[in-house]
Amino acid sequence: MNFELVSAYEPSGDQPQAISKLTAAVEKNVPHQVLLGVTGSGKTYTIAKTIEQTQLPTLVVAHNKTLAAQLYQEFRDFFPKNAVSYFVSYYDYYQPEAYIPQTDTYIEKETSINDEIDKLRLSATTNLLTREDCIVVASVSCLYNLGSPVEYGKNILQLAKDQIIDRRTVLTRLVGMQYHRNPSTIERGAFRVLGEVVHLWPAYEDNLMKLVFSGNVLKSITTVDPINFEPIHSKPVNNIAIYPAKHYIANTTDQKEIFQLIRADLASRVKQLKSENKILEAARLEQRVNYDLEMIETLGFVNGIENYSRYFDGRTIGEPPYTLLDYLHYNAMKFNKPNYLTVIDESHMTLPQIRGMYRGDKARKEVLIDYGFRLPAALDNRPLTWNEFMARTPQTIYTSATPSEFELSLAKTTPNPVHEGVVEQLVRPTGLLDPEIEVRPIEGQVRNLNEEIKKRVALGQRALVTVLTKRMAEDLAEYLGKQEEYKVAYLHSEVETLDRSDILDSLRLGEYDVLVGINLLREGLDLPEVSLVAVLDADKEGFLRSYTALMQIMGRAARHQEGRVILYADRMTDSLNKAIAEVKRRRKYQEKFNRAHGISPTSIIKPIREKLLRREREELKSPAAALLRGFGWSGPKDIDPKALTPEDKQKLVKQLTKMMREAAKNWEFERAAEYRDMVEKLS
Repeated sequence: MNFELVSAYEPSGDQPQAISKLTAAVEKNVPHQVLLGVTGSGKTYTIAKTIEQTQLPTLVVAHNKTLAAQLYQEFRDFFPKNAVSYFVSYYDYYQPEAYIPQTDTYIEKETSINDEIDKLRLSATTNLLTREDCIVVASVSCLYNLGSPVEYGKNILQLAKDQIIDRRTVLTRLVGMQYHRNPSTIERGAFRVLGEVVHLWPAYEDNLMKLVFSGNVLKSITTVDPINFEPIHSKPVNNIAIYPAKHYIANTTDQKEIFQLIRADLASRVKQLKSENKILEAARLEQRVNYDLEMIETLGFVNGIENYSRYFDGRTIGEPPYTLLDYLHYNAMKFNKPNYLTVIDESHMTLPQIRGMYRGDKARKEVLIDYGFRLPAALDNRPLTWNEFMARTPQTIYTSATPSEFELSLAKTTPNPVHEGVVEQLVRPTGLLDPEIEVRPIEGQVRNLNEEIKKRVALGQRALVTVLTKRMAEDLAEYLGKQEEYKVAYLHSEVETLDRSDILDSLRLGEYDVLVGINLLREGLDLPEVSLVAVLDADKEGFLRSYTALMQIMGRAARHQEGRVILYADRMTDSLNKAIAEVKRRRKYQEKFNRAHGISPTSIIKPIREKLLRREREELKSPAAALLRGFGWSGPKDIDPKALTPEDKQKLVKQLTKMMREAAKNWEFERAAEYRDMVEKLS
């Protein structure tokens, strides 16, 4: 199936030229391009049109889960008929295995897996093995070891109606594919047997498969609802392909040979440790590895099997692991595509993450190896290095309103017959201009700011104020809060994500008029009502007053027709000069474009939508609070497992677990984490 973009809008502003240039360069196999798009110019739509025109499978990488979720929803809406997948770390909580020699503290790997995200990850790899129209939106977890796509693809169980196959053979194959048997209940990644009927819940699906046998014949295959077991479709399924429940599958065919390799390396490493008089470390390693091998031999899986991935993948020492990128390469080859496309969103934030992941992982693993907790092969269970990532992404588009010099140099120094490497998208569909900028002295900045805020509030507009330290933010918020003409809120890192979202909505609704913060650019604020952004102490060069930070902060005023930025500074730093010059350049270009096309700038009118991360501010309205009140507790801090009967505890855990899964399914990750913490407290 071809990529087909569905949208009520047509390309506008300078989107058409951006789409044309990006598409032409991709078709010419240009490896690096930068899409420099101002805030609100529709960069995601431009990328979607490029995907539609090039018809290439695409990987979109974002620097955090929340941004990835937003992009996933946007691309899913743009391509409802195609396979759009979400691939991020499936841990709600992740404490990696570590050892602190100074205090002789071993920290065991501890995780809490988000079942819904695990399903989406498996769905992504399944799509890549079976469909040519794939878009995967991922976090930087796509660089971590995933297991071989070839081995994963080999472990497919093909079933057909009226196929002659013994039921026990099917069950044995399912166990080998890491599905577990549950005689009482059915859950994702499991199956149960009721006489000649097998209920199977594929790890990557929302529904069950009902397999009915008669002797050695598979009589029927039906998709059923997991709640009431009623058929989803009126017609039975003629054939299905079932994929493994986990990405790491031990190759049982060569298991004996693999075990011999592991034991040989174990013997060599133990001998080395003993020669260094590390007797305890040698004994510890021998015990750990032998236990792991027994578990793999018996169950085909062990917690931490990824540390032996080099053996099971057949890789040599130092050879990079298989990752999601290998699945995309496999997809392109299988469906005769020239390659696949990679999009690095917010590249100025995402690229530093990608470049730094390998070193951090290596430092932690080397300590575990030195003290006998892991074999040296654990080093080969790692994220890709930067060079390995570059080698596996043949064509990349970096998107950002403020791309760094690194990606700009990659694009500008690459031969490009279409453009000079950087495609600018400076015009917004609404014709809005970048804000006007004014520099004022620091002396009397608070008094001057107070007067400016009053003017904006009198017009029904809002203001953002950014300072350098938490203490300054608190003092300023307290001072401004004493004014009768307007109301002030303080936004800082200790405010929980859901409360932060509520504060932003309150600002838009007019419950607050001013928002004071330290690093407001991090919030990804999209506030059309804000017409004034004030930057105090703008000449204090550093991270919070760097060129990139200033550009991001000033961009918050670009959603309003009367947007203005006031920079309080006594001297002009390099960052200030560069940022002001760039904003003026963009504004001049936008004005010229608007005049040439007869466009009158209009402020964005954006409704306050029902949030994905939704929570009532009053605790009494929280579903969890209602549950806890039933046991006499006013909140999570009052939970006391000893006060419950075993029956009540089981009932409460069951209800909270159900609510946690439902919250995760609705992308309410923070709320899901709250429920998870309650369950852990009760366990």
